[in-house]
Amino acid sequence: MELKKSPAKLNRSLERGIEILRCFKPGMNLLGNSEIAERTGLPPSTISRLTQTLVLSGFLEHDKQKSAYRLAPTVLSLGHAYKTSSLELRIIEPLMRKASEKLKLNVGLAVADRLEMVYLESIRYTKNIALRTIAAGQRVPMERTSLGRAWIATLDSKSRTKLLLELKNAGTKNWEQINREIHAAIDSMQNKGYCVASWLPEISAISTSIQLLNGKTASLNLSTPAESQLSGVLESYVPALFELKDKIEAELNKINHT
Repeated sequence: MELKKSPAKLNRSLERGIEILRCFKPGMNLLGNSEIAERTGLPPSTISRLTQTLVLSGFLEHDKQKSAYRLAPTVLSLGHAYKTSSLELRIIEPLMRKASEKLKLNVGLAVADRLEMVYLESIRYTKNIALRTIAAGQRVPMERTSLGRAWIATLDSKSRTKLLLELKNAGTKNWEQINREIHAAIDSMQNKGYCVASWLPEISAISTSIQLLNGKTASLNLSTPAESQLSGVLESYVPALFELKDKIEAELNKINHT
């Protein structure tokens, strides 16, 4: 993704360095300078200088044999620091886990980051370890998931129109169908307070929105374990979703008033 022009007050080198780190996603263990340049739209000479800086700073490791880079453990420590220091997650995680065990469903909490949703917490109700693939920090498509569509529904009309245009221009496959599904989800959120989506085979999810302590909006969902037969009746769990939402927001409100 090519960098957009930013306000003069921003540090361009720092911003570009962060864009390089964003290039590394699950399944992308090693990236060379040319691949990073293609993903960021930055000149190869700039990429070479910044990757060297990131190596020296401890955020990237250089594989000399393959002339490529991978993320360094320092990056993992940042995620751990966030999760362990978050008062919100310390309050929300036990409520999510209790709901997951009671309902025998997956429970997720995610926030928006550009055109994707990032899990803040994910409780996977399944005995099959191989299916526990969704974890905190993982990204999922905004346009295809109930988490993303619930968040899109919270935007004002101008922001939503801009975002949908960005999704379309990003080359989203089957955009016409996806766009119709997004608008159906928006209608559902406005009229019922939740939306439904089936992103992966045999997995359905229902989502609603909640307010975090920082004032930002997150999406909360219940989804069916892949090996279950609950997809067809998932909407019967809507009251449970709203109950969990109310419990979370009640606990967060206690913090706001202390």
